[in-house]
Parts: sequence; C-alpha cells; structure tokens
Amino acid sequence: MLNKGLRDQESIRIDNILKVLHSLTFVPKFWNLEDTSLIDNELKDFGLSVESLINATEKDLITLLMRCHLDWNQLEQFADFLVKSSKENPSDFSEKAIAIYNYIQLESKTFSFEIFNKLAAVKANL
Repeated sequence: MLNKGLRDQESIRIDNILKVLHSLTFVPKFWNLEDTSLIDNELKDFGLSVESLINATEKDLITLLMRCHLDWNQLEQFADFLVKSSKENPSDFSEKAIAIYNYIQLESKTFSFEIFNKLAAVKANL
C-alpha cells in the first residue's frame, strides 16, 4: 500500500493525466495519426495505448486501472473519457465504459444517481 504522501502524489498525477485525456477529446480531427500519438502518450502512464485499449477486454481493463491506483472518481472520469472518445472514434469504447460504471456501482458499495444516469445515456446511444 502507498503511504498518504505518495498516495496524494499518485492521485494528483492520475488527475493530471485524466485532464489531458479529456482535453484531447475536444480536438475536431481527433483520430488522425498525430492525435492518436498524443493519446497514446497519455495512456502509456496507465500501461495502455489506443491499440491495447481497443483490444483489451472489459475485465482486463478494469484490473489494469485498479493496479494503477485509480480511485472511484478517477475510474468514473476514465469511463467518461471512453464515452466522449467513442463519438469520433471508429472503435466504440461504450461497452468498456459501461463495464467500468457498473464496476464502480458494485464495488464502491454506494449507489450514485449520476453514474446511473450516465449508464442509461450510454446504453441509449448503443
């Protein structure tokens, strides 16, 4: 386990990565080679790339993210990134986002109406 100081630093680092990933989803030409390499550069901190994200199963993705010490809020932000990036991406990450939202609802032992609504919205767009 990480001590509090290291846990705080790790949390800040993860938050910064997620902010950059979210900012990249607003680029209009999103899935060209240059933008994909920018996304790959951020995902590598999670041990991922766009290609490995496409090929990963939902269970493997969740396991990997948990090993990276993402908290519930950060997992939700990552799922939000997957939903946003699915809009412009030839590969749809919606199923992976649904799996992450469901995992949060089950494992956090708290019910979130916000996540429930996000789940409903993603499922409606499938």
